[in-house]
Amino acid sequence: MYFRLMMASCVMFGMLAGTTMGETTSVVTVDASTTQPISPFIYGANNPDWKRIDVPFTLARLGGNRLTAYNWENNASNAGADWHHQNDGYLGRSDEAGWTVRSFLEEAQRHQAAAILTVQTIGHVAADKNPPGDVNRSANYLKTRFVPSYAKKPGANYIYPPDLKDHAVYEDEQVWWIEKIKSSATPVWYMLDNEPDLWSWTHARIQTHKPTYAEIIANNLEYGSAVKAVAPKALVFGPASYGWKGFQTFQDAPDAKGRNFLDVYLEAMKQGEAQQGRRILDVLDVHWYPEAKGGGVRVTDNAEGNAALEEARIQAPRSLWDPEYIEESWIAESLGKKPIQLVPSLLSKIAAHYPGTKLSVSEYNFGGGSHPSGLVAEADVLGIFGRYGVFAACNWGVSRKDVAMLAGYRAYLNYDGQGGKYGSMGLKVTGESPAKNSIYASLDAADAKKMTVVAINKTGEDQKVELKTEHFMPTRAHAFTFKEGFYEQPVTSDPIIAPKGEGVTVSLPPYSVTTVALER
Repeated sequence: MYFRLMMASCVMFGMLAGTTMGETTSVVTVDASTTQPISPFIYGANNPDWKRIDVPFTLARLGGNRLTAYNWENNASNAGADWHHQNDGYLGRSDEAGWTVRSFLEEAQRHQAAAILTVQTIGHVAADKNPPGDVNRSANYLKTRFVPSYAKKPGANYIYPPDLKDHAVYEDEQVWWIEKIKSSATPVWYMLDNEPDLWSWTHARIQTHKPTYAEIIANNLEYGSAVKAVAPKALVFGPASYGWKGFQTFQDAPDAKGRNFLDVYLEAMKQGEAQQGRRILDVLDVHWYPEAKGGGVRVTDNAEGNAALEEARIQAPRSLWDPEYIEESWIAESLGKKPIQLVPSLLSKIAAHYPGTKLSVSEYNFGGGSHPSGLVAEADVLGIFGRYGVFAACNWGVSRKDVAMLAGYRAYLNYDGQGGKYGSMGLKVTGESPAKNSIYASLDAADAKKMTVVAINKTGEDQKVELKTEHFMPTRAHAFTFKEGFYEQPVTSDPIIAPKGEGVTVSLPPYSVTTVALER
């Protein structure tokens, strides 16, 4: 990494090694005079492999299709359409009540991460761990292979371990137990199941018809209320909608009637609060797997050697916010070839229909886990979530093999290998060129003398970025660059003593993410 100071006279010190005549320059201004909070919970992962990944995720979610029919009393679950609709012990061979949840929660809290746990709301959970094969091979399978699951236990006489002979599972009893065993060191929150808009396909043995708006609203009000009764201070997330058609019509629900589902859902949750005198839903939760394509291939496909695909992946995060970016996808086509602007549109819905509700993206993945395009995309997504006020976010599927994607996290969570983190107060940035670069800037709430900038080069050419820092006069600077071949150990610069000037100038290698730590 090569670093230069930019003096008021614009005199540059030395030549930038490794640059080319074709190097482009951007002048970017960071204004430290006003700040907005960045949620610490956007750097999350679903079911993280703590033993094999050294990234300090701040949030862990226990969720997905497997959790929909999970029986907390014996840890049995049903695979649904993911694997032959079979019951088995995939989530835990132990018969200790809640073993799967307890093991997950203890590990997350040991790593100082907040946790989102799934509350089963579909109405039935797996009774046994007897694979292989579809449960429908059994006569009267819904009664013999599943157990009814209820929101509230009559009389609220909760016990642990729960009664295994009553042929019933109570979700408020599960939450009551979790509240008793959790540590107070990090938050524990509850998700109202998973992707109910797809239940009639993913869990067709339980949900035999397409759920309606009315059904899922009643469902979430009932189960959310049950959670609040035993965990009144915990946040409740819902509806965990799977994607675009879910947001619009709850996957063509029979009672859609031209109404936008999320609008109707938020209004119903607001009415639920008015009727009960307390919030039932705290966080609107959605999932986002980009439909954008490049070279005829969806960006979530990890096909290699497709330059158009890689470029589309790098640009795909712009659909989260950019009013001038139109991706190649059926979603953009359905909008009349207009920008998606996902996050601002969701926040607008919240403001219009249920103000004060937080926003979560509990599943997302832009592909390219081991490719530079995956590094760039992941770092850009995290920056966007922070800038636009997303409350919580969890990547789905990130593993130790996704070295580039993990580097995108490191740029924010441990950029120097010594615990260096991006700040908690976001700053206004102007002068970016969204197709070429993204620049995110922050201050440290605990130490206003520290500014951290994440600079992303989205092109195959070297770029030079002149950072003008208004209301912040840097005197020291370090740079840490993640790029191909340097995903775990970034290329670093020597500290630079900055005399009085306007800021710093940094050179960005192709397809790279550079974290710049500034001190004044």
